[in-house]
This record gives sequence, C-alpha cells and structure tokens, in this order.
Amino acid sequence: HVVESGGGLVRPGGSTTLSCQVSGIAKFSPDYYAIGWFRQAPGKEREGVACISNHGRTTKYSGSVEGRSTISRDNDKNLVTLQIDNLDAEDTGVYYCAVARVYLSWYAGTLDPNLPEWNYWGQGTQVTVSS
Repeated sequence: HVVESGGGLVRPGGSTTLSCQVSGIAKFSPDYYAIGWFRQAPGKEREGVACISNHGRTTKYSGSVEGRSTISRDNDKNLVTLQIDNLDAEDTGVYYCAVARVYLSWYAGTLDPNLPEWNYWGQGTQVTVSS
C-alpha cells in the first residue's frame, strides 16, 4: 500500500509537507525501493516533482520545485516526506507518491511518471494554493 497524506489549502508563499507511507509490498528481488512524488494539475498531464533513492542520499527535483523543495525518507518507518516552500498557484494539483523496485540502492528513479519502473501508486492528496 502507498498512502499519501498532508496537503490541503495553502496560501501563496506558504509551505506544505506531504507524507508517503509505504507498507505491505511483498519482499522479493529487487528489494530496494526508490520513491517518487508526482503531481497533476487540472487539465494537465502528470509530472514528476522529486524522487529519492533507497539509501536516501540520491535525490532529484524537477526544475519547477528545485531550490524550494526537500524530499527525505525514514526507512525505519517506511516514510517519505516532501516539503515544498514558497508555494504559488502553479503548485496546485493532486500529488501522488509512487514506488519503484530497483536493483541499486543509490538509484533514485526518474521523474517520468509514464515509465513502468513506478510499480505502485497511491491515491493522491490534494494541494490547493489560493488566497
């Protein structure tokens, strides 16, 4: 199971912290997990936001959030968080968490949501940036 939480209504310039809880994924090879955050704005295609490797030391960010976003993970809790600061209306959308089973602990995945490496998806959590 992949379950997102957080988000909601945020004022422009504010921050939001999203959480992704991963559980119940069967243990078989490969058993490293890269985690990605993606978002879909109304009327637009889903796009990558950030992703993180299994060991947590490799991260990638899209150009739209780089410099104002932080992705991190706690493997003991199977939890990944995404913080985005200085939000604006362009950040509005449904945010999804996805899991990629990978062979390398340092591989963070890609920011392309259409690639089959993203095996498991959550239901999404809404972030609305509005005054």
